[in-house]
Amino acid sequence: MTAPSTVGLSREARNLHWLLTNLVEEVPGILSVAVVSSDGLLLLSSDMESNEAARRPQGRAGSGPRGSAADLATVVSGIGSLTVGAAKLMDSGEVKHTMIAMDEGSLFVMSISDGSLLGVHGSADCDMSVVAYHMALFVGRAGHVLTPELRNELRKSVEAGAAGNPR
Repeated sequence: MTAPSTVGLSREARNLHWLLTNLVEEVPGILSVAVVSSDGLLLLSSDMESNEAARRPQGRAGSGPRGSAADLATVVSGIGSLTVGAAKLMDSGEVKHTMIAMDEGSLFVMSISDGSLLGVHGSADCDMSVVAYHMALFVGRAGHVLTPELRNELRKSVEAGAAGNPR
């Protein structure tokens, strides 16, 4: 994985990038990761540079769904909304995490304290309990720093990267 540029970002934003990079590099079987705001916008991704390639007609870079961090963010946001709705219908409280095992991969979605979501696309042979454990560590470390100001900074960074502008 190539780390996205963090030039010009605050210390907190650089720390979140570092935490996300470590999650992907240190946990076997993780293919891509996205942090999505409570309103469904991509805040941070392990494959930010593949976004632009995925927007091109035949672009299929990266290893996330259709190669795009934005696509993973969309899936994570949708699953988050569905599970919150299901929890309300079942009067079962807050959703903590969702795990989906597929023939050729897995998808994990975990709530972050501010309403944001952490989504991980894993390989079919990943150890789901190890991935979930490391996601919980990430959430514990990142949840308290995701202030409205930091979310705004991360959104602007993603938008600038998608437009090909320097951060």
